[in-house]
Amino acid sequence: MFLLISFILMVFSVGGLTILQNAFHVYNQEIYRHSSQSLRISSKSIENELKKMEMISYQVVADISIQKYLGDLKSNSSKYQQFLMGVDIRKRLLDIGALDQYVDSIQAYDLDNEEFASGNKTVMVSRERLDDMAMKTATKLGGVEWFVPSNEDNSLIVGRQIRSYLNFTLKPIGLVFVRIDIEDIIEDFYDNLTQKETQLAIFDENGRQVYPVDTELPSYFLTKIEDSKGYNIIKEDGKDYFITYRPAQHTKWTYMIVTPYSNLFETIHWVKMGVIGLYLVMFIVLVLIGMRVVTGITRPIESLNKKMLRVKTGGFRYSDCDNDTFFMDESGEMHSNFKKMMDQINFLIEENYRKQLVIKDTEFRALQAQINPHFLYNTLEAINWSAKASGHDRISKMADSLGKILQAAVNTKEPMIVLEEELSIVNNYITIQKYRFQERLSVQVDIDSSIKNNMVPKFSLQPIVENSIKYGLQKNIGVCNIAIVGRRLKDKIVITVDDDGPGMDDVFLRNLEEGNYKPKGSGIGLKNIDERIRLLFGEEYGLKVRSKLNEGTKVIISLPYKGGEDHVQSTTSG
Repeated sequence: MFLLISFILMVFSVGGLTILQNAFHVYNQEIYRHSSQSLRISSKSIENELKKMEMISYQVVADISIQKYLGDLKSNSSKYQQFLMGVDIRKRLLDIGALDQYVDSIQAYDLDNEEFASGNKTVMVSRERLDDMAMKTATKLGGVEWFVPSNEDNSLIVGRQIRSYLNFTLKPIGLVFVRIDIEDIIEDFYDNLTQKETQLAIFDENGRQVYPVDTELPSYFLTKIEDSKGYNIIKEDGKDYFITYRPAQHTKWTYMIVTPYSNLFETIHWVKMGVIGLYLVMFIVLVLIGMRVVTGITRPIESLNKKMLRVKTGGFRYSDCDNDTFFMDESGEMHSNFKKMMDQINFLIEENYRKQLVIKDTEFRALQAQINPHFLYNTLEAINWSAKASGHDRISKMADSLGKILQAAVNTKEPMIVLEEELSIVNNYITIQKYRFQERLSVQVDIDSSIKNNMVPKFSLQPIVENSIKYGLQKNIGVCNIAIVGRRLKDKIVITVDDDGPGMDDVFLRNLEEGNYKPKGSGIGLKNIDERIRLLFGEEYGLKVRSKLNEGTKVIISLPYKGGEDHVQSTTSG
């Protein structure tokens, strides 16, 4: 057993380390891919901002006011007029975008290289640099020319030649340069440069470094990239570097992130070593406790087997078995589940026994109600005919109603009747009580015609109405109003019996819901009706009582819609 456990642990350890190695490899590839994706998103955002800068330069070139001012600037002999035009040009540059978020300044020049600058950071450009920028911009014929930061000016510059289009000559009338704060753009759109020695670099299509401004990276990195991958690992001066790169489509520049490989994957290396060490420690510990675990498995299984054998011979009480205690491992859970199963079996046996007693009690009460039924029924019929012959209509109707109730009570062959028949029994009972209480009793019946053919347990509604009349008039000297309402709610029917009697206090209502009360008289109690409904249709149906002291009582009966007859037939055949 010891060798078997050792072999299994060894197999799992080797397999686990192999899977872990592959997982680390996949993880590395995900790091490469996510790094490339992050650069792609950031570079696209930077490119969008650079496009905006190009659009600002185009707006300057195409602005009618700038065109007019530069065209008319030298035609005015007045220095004061030229000064005012210069002020207007600077205001117009402010309106176009000299104060935008990433714009350091917009600097326009006329043909005599006189400067008109607006913005937060204006720089005096040397004559040599201005001539060089003018010459390169002129070759674009009004197109865009980019100028990388220099020691003289650390801003990225986009320049255009201003050409006159008002008179359709397209003659050069000046220059415009938009100076851009590339540092702010990169800080806003690329916030992953917090790692030590990680550097974002931007190279133009000629291999010139656009960013960073103050640090020059070797262009050697550009010769080692492969556009299809988006990342690469290269070696420089004995150190490995992880490079993520992406060529931009608009500016034709190359965006690159250079990270020392050791910084990026140092944590993963230590994780690998920690996992290997943890595997070794776990292997030693598991081998030491392996035998004890094996011996701890057999004893609980043997004990559980003994308990099952006792249950097989009829001992359903868990207390009859060995009451050993075990750790809550798999074996302990088996014992716990076995105990719960035995408790549930005993509960179901007791519940079934209790329900059978309720059924027997109901049957016994029904048998008590059948004492010499033919004699009573024939006697009532004789009273009815005698009353009719003597002209006593009230006595005749009371005897007739009582006879119909008695006839329904003694018929025990059908435990279920349609709701319309149950309502007939209720109406007969109400007829008798109205002759008794006269104007003190008012009953309103509102039952949907769609549910009158629904099957309901016999005498499930009459005892509730009887209780409402008995307790509603018992402590009430006025009129007792009773409302019987029946409605269909989806797959259920709900019948409510609502009275305005004295109601019940919270203590009595709680005892009524828990069944801790004795019904007065010899009638069928509410608990009995509730249990009959639940036995016939299930726990989701039954009887509920809502009442408050001095606010009346409402009894709610819920039954299945069009389901009673099928249920009774299946129950009878079973």
